[in-house]
Amino acid sequence: MSATANTKELQDLALRVRELREIAGFTEEEMAEKTEVSLEDYRCYEAAEKDIPFTFIHKCALAFGVDMSDLIEGHSAKLSSYTVTRKGQGVETAKEDGIEIQNLAPLFRKKIAEPYYVNYEYRSDLQDKPIHLTKHSGQEFDFVIKGKLKVQIGDNIEILSEGDSVYYNSSTPHGMIAVEGEDCFFLAVVLPGADQRETEIRDTLIPSKLSKKKLICSKFIETEVNDKGALEKISFKNEDRFNFAFDIVDEIAKADPEKLAMIHLDKNKVERRFTFQDMKRSSAQCANYFKALGVGEGDKVMVVLKRHYQFWFAILGLHKLGAIAIPATSQLQAHDFKYRFNAAGVKAIICTAEDNVPDCVDEVEDSCPTLQTKIVIGGENREGWHNFDDEFAMYSAHFYRTEETPCGDDPMLMFFTSGTTGYPKIAVHSYKYALGHFITAKYWHGVSSNGLHFTISDTGWGKALWGKLYGQWLCEGAVFTYDFNRFDAADILPLFAQYKITTFCAPPTMLRLMVKEDISKYDFSSVIHMTTAGEALNPEVYRQFEKATGLQIMEGFGQTELTLAIGNLLGGTHKIGSMGKPTPLYDIELLTKEGKPAGLGDSGEICVRTSEKIPCGLFKGYYNDEEETQKVWHDGYYHTGDLAWKDEDGFYWYVGRADDVIKSSGYRIGPFEIESVIMELPYVLECGVSAAPDPVRGQVVKASIVLVNGKEGTPELVKEIQDYVKVKTAPYKYPRIVEFRKSLPKTVNGKIQRSQL
Repeated sequence: MSATANTKELQDLALRVRELREIAGFTEEEMAEKTEVSLEDYRCYEAAEKDIPFTFIHKCALAFGVDMSDLIEGHSAKLSSYTVTRKGQGVETAKEDGIEIQNLAPLFRKKIAEPYYVNYEYRSDLQDKPIHLTKHSGQEFDFVIKGKLKVQIGDNIEILSEGDSVYYNSSTPHGMIAVEGEDCFFLAVVLPGADQRETEIRDTLIPSKLSKKKLICSKFIETEVNDKGALEKISFKNEDRFNFAFDIVDEIAKADPEKLAMIHLDKNKVERRFTFQDMKRSSAQCANYFKALGVGEGDKVMVVLKRHYQFWFAILGLHKLGAIAIPATSQLQAHDFKYRFNAAGVKAIICTAEDNVPDCVDEVEDSCPTLQTKIVIGGENREGWHNFDDEFAMYSAHFYRTEETPCGDDPMLMFFTSGTTGYPKIAVHSYKYALGHFITAKYWHGVSSNGLHFTISDTGWGKALWGKLYGQWLCEGAVFTYDFNRFDAADILPLFAQYKITTFCAPPTMLRLMVKEDISKYDFSSVIHMTTAGEALNPEVYRQFEKATGLQIMEGFGQTELTLAIGNLLGGTHKIGSMGKPTPLYDIELLTKEGKPAGLGDSGEICVRTSEKIPCGLFKGYYNDEEETQKVWHDGYYHTGDLAWKDEDGFYWYVGRADDVIKSSGYRIGPFEIESVIMELPYVLECGVSAAPDPVRGQVVKASIVLVNGKEGTPELVKEIQDYVKVKTAPYKYPRIVEFRKSLPKTVNGKIQRSQL
């Protein structure tokens, strides 16, 4: 749209733009960037060689910090109390291509908003064409006076009729046309301001690269992607006969025996490399070994092996044998083992000799009648225990599948949930669970068949199977494992360059520690993609990682009971701080307490619709606990217990566990938003927000904070933190209680236990 009526006006406007640019000290290149046009177009506008669009003038005014009237009229507005603009007497700022725009307050100086009366002529030739989109910093409000307006904001399209209005972030690409055969008249109010980077839709992510060769898993998985590699649909076939160990690991070994499956470093950084043939043979030996010890189909076997390479041998062997694997952490104490042995009916345990695990088992063995077989890895021989290292290698490296071999809907895994209150429940997964992680690895982690993926996690919790086994080997990629005892960012960060790691996933807790270590000192050039899950990622951690490495960390959401249900997938767009959008595998609905769909911007419980189909990856229920299963799975939905809200672009934003929401003076406050704000402060290492009882307000916000080394918690610092939160959020959300602590209580998988703050 042109802002000029004749050549003289065009030349004068161009001259004013040039003058202000020179005064501001901006180069032509800088102004082209600020106005979001090509350098060639910018030079043409400044030289008055082509008509100047209205949006260009608006962006120039923002860049120079002047009113639109300064540029268009050549003089500043004078009025500062009020101004009246009579009908039809606004100053024309654009008239071209069937669009007329009048400024309704041209004489008012230092406006905080620009009001316009706009007429869009109905044009039949535009009806079947893509709407031309533009963007600028700030916000905009449009109110339809007459006619109908088709508005596109990002990927969303709305039809507005007389009396309808829309308010939006104008840094999001937007445009509009008149529809239904008549001109449209509307009021537009433009409010300048800085881009809201945290909510701005980012550019397309790294396209998902299609494998040149046909993957082994294509016998079971079919996908549909768009031209950017973004996953649009996934379906499964032959899944009722699927057994990961036989159908994926063994088949890859047959097709390419020497293909790298894993690089493993022990705690002393001794390196081992395992091929898929190694995994095939060693898992067969384990299956034969366990069978010889009396373990059979359906028996429960607890696996407590930290990050020892033998974990992969053992769990694949159990899959082949048909026994049910129960991964667990070495941090469990004697009473924890007792509860788990009896709750699950554990028949055998294979565990590390480290962290006093055998001692804990021996202490409670007499109270666990189902426990019959104990196998230890590492350490000295122990009475009553089988020594894995001495015995397993004696068994045959061939273990054959039969018609009776468990597969499909048969139980394969049990996970004890990491609940923060009460006894953990036991989520049961079938053999189909592994198939659900194809999306996790290929379209979220970005795993390729020639890459090396590193997920930091202990094999004792579910995230290890998200990132260290199923999905990665479905993609025929290799995994990197470092069997450290204690997480040390300075110890781990050099490994990325040394081993040319290509994709990386870690929980936000560890990413925060990496940021505090100054990641800019380390070489991340081999890494092409990063992801995080386990808890919500603070935007400040995202920004610091991006600044230091150029990498954008993609969030995802799932549970012990699920695979990746919501995520920022390859080939799509994302927003900083958002969990992303539901994956094609899960039909997600946000439900209110009343069981009704939550509106845009309203918090609701993340629920999976199961009335029509149960997705591959969703658990079968809680073992021997129909009552608890019914509490979360009823009326055609699985209820996650996690709260989120959905924005107008379909992105989901994490609020917190339903039990974590703080109810203060009639307000409902999600802890994560406050944690994210506090984490922006450079002296904060960790932060957990929880509810504290209050006789007047019911509850108040409490912030438990771990400071960086050298920073002291003082009353002055408390006030500084409180004031910062008041400015960055609604004032009622600020923490009335601030407590400085040396550490925060966490679950074994690194999640903050707010109930213990």
